[in-house]
Amino acid sequence: MYRFFRSLLFLLSPERAHYVSVSLIKFVLAVPILRKLLKSKPDNPLLNRTLFGLKFSNPIGLAAGFDKDARCFQEMGALGFGFVEIGTVTPLPQAGNPKPRLFRLKSDQAIINRMGFNNEGVISVAKRLATRDAASHLIIGGNIGKNKWTPNEKANEDYLKVFTELYSHVDYFAVNVSSPNTENLRALQDKEPLLNLLSALKNLNVKLGSPKPILLKIAPDLSNEQLDDIVEIARTLPLDGIIATNTTISRNGLNASSEIISSIGAGGLSGKPITARSTEVIRYLHNQLGESIPIIGVGGIHTKEDALEKLAAGASLVQLYTGFIYEGPALISDIKQALIKGG
Repeated sequence: MYRFFRSLLFLLSPERAHYVSVSLIKFVLAVPILRKLLKSKPDNPLLNRTLFGLKFSNPIGLAAGFDKDARCFQEMGALGFGFVEIGTVTPLPQAGNPKPRLFRLKSDQAIINRMGFNNEGVISVAKRLATRDAASHLIIGGNIGKNKWTPNEKANEDYLKVFTELYSHVDYFAVNVSSPNTENLRALQDKEPLLNLLSALKNLNVKLGSPKPILLKIAPDLSNEQLDDIVEIARTLPLDGIIATNTTISRNGLNASSEIISSIGAGGLSGKPITARSTEVIRYLHNQLGESIPIIGVGGIHTKEDALEKLAAGASLVQLYTGFIYEGPALISDIKQALIKGG
């Protein structure tokens, strides 16, 4: 069934298809009889996970980027996700990069995006999150970033602003310094500015009274030496967790022609081509950190086997995005069943 709807959605431009699919999900789940048919059953206790002091009904999350403005987090929970990460959210609204900025590589089961943190700003997002169902067990993460016009020297101010506004509305924070689509943002992954930023957030976290877990989302393009810096920072602060990984700027090993790749231009690549590298980064970090700092594995999960591989490499939770676009809600169920069978 989903493959039929996907074929129709793929007739639209990728960005248009995204907004149409979100609208359809919200409409369908608002109809009581359809919601009853499509709503995920309560999770088997074998799927429960407790990390960062939070209880997840299952370890499968929706990665940031799908629900940038917190418009459909409750519906995505109804489809079976155990947690939803909204954003990336910036202090002020911004339109993002010029269109077109989202591209499918169907032969690679991949997506290239250069969205550029398009979102309605933290005030609008906070208002929507304030309506979340208090009785829901859905965990909400807040993925935070800076406005594109904010120079890196003042980036801390943006992150602190978003952190403060979302503090009462999310269960954990994901610090995004790894998107390739905001100019110079990845420079904040360097050891000194990153330690400075995370230290400022941790200090604010304590001042606000009930500290929330702070996770760092990293790029798959970091060298082992840069990953070693991440490990050192994670231990020093300490961090509550790491999200590995964001999209890649690499174009190695793609089935799509060089002409197609060249015509698309810059952007972060997600989907199947990033599966192996994401898992490699997870394994590298886990070998050094052990269980002391949990890892959320994301990148190229299109099958239950992909998810199990991430977990075996050291991830405690996983997130979907591009795999969800290509495979649909059945992928969530497939992973859950595989986890239950595995005990």
